[in-house]
Amino acid sequence: MTYTLPELPYDYAALEPHISAKIMELHHDRHHAAYVAGANAALANLEAARDAGDLSKVNQFSKDLAFNLGGHTNHSIFWTNLSPAGGGQPEGELAEAVKDSFGSFEKFVAHFTAAATGIQGSGWAVLAYDSISEKLVVFQLFDQQANVPAGTIPLFMLDMWEHAFYLDYLNVKADYVKAVWNIANWENVAERLEAAKAQAAGLIVR
Repeated sequence: MTYTLPELPYDYAALEPHISAKIMELHHDRHHAAYVAGANAALANLEAARDAGDLSKVNQFSKDLAFNLGGHTNHSIFWTNLSPAGGGQPEGELAEAVKDSFGSFEKFVAHFTAAATGIQGSGWAVLAYDSISEKLVVFQLFDQQANVPAGTIPLFMLDMWEHAFYLDYLNVKADYVKAVWNIANWENVAERLEAAKAQAAGLIVR
């Protein structure tokens, strides 16, 4: 076992009424756990293929690893991006970065909401730090791993797969996104921004 399922940093019901305990239990204990198991299985299959000298299925195993490890990584960030004590607006350096990159917090919310509700099929809306421009960017992530710009470091991720909201909001994605702003953990996002800048300092090639 290389990857393990992290514990939620709060109780299943802690995010109610915005996200129900039922969704949190299923989402964490079933969906996230399945990605962890899938990523470990993909690593085991790749190791077995190398040992056997038969790499005929390496493409499939690599795709399995990318998808499942993406699911594990995304959800590990997602849980910490939410908090029963969340909501409001960013402060300090994060607030300035949002204003500098999007014009205002309100414009950021509108942009992020449009990206989230506009995803075709399954995916995520992502606020990330772009290590090249040194600004914040918003993009759609398809499935668990596709369409991620190189050089970006995720700060705030919103799961837009149906399992994340359907039991509470049916097909009304906009209501789900609106509810999430009440539990957004801006302190966590601010910490991630600080860490992203430090990490990016060693990655940027000018």
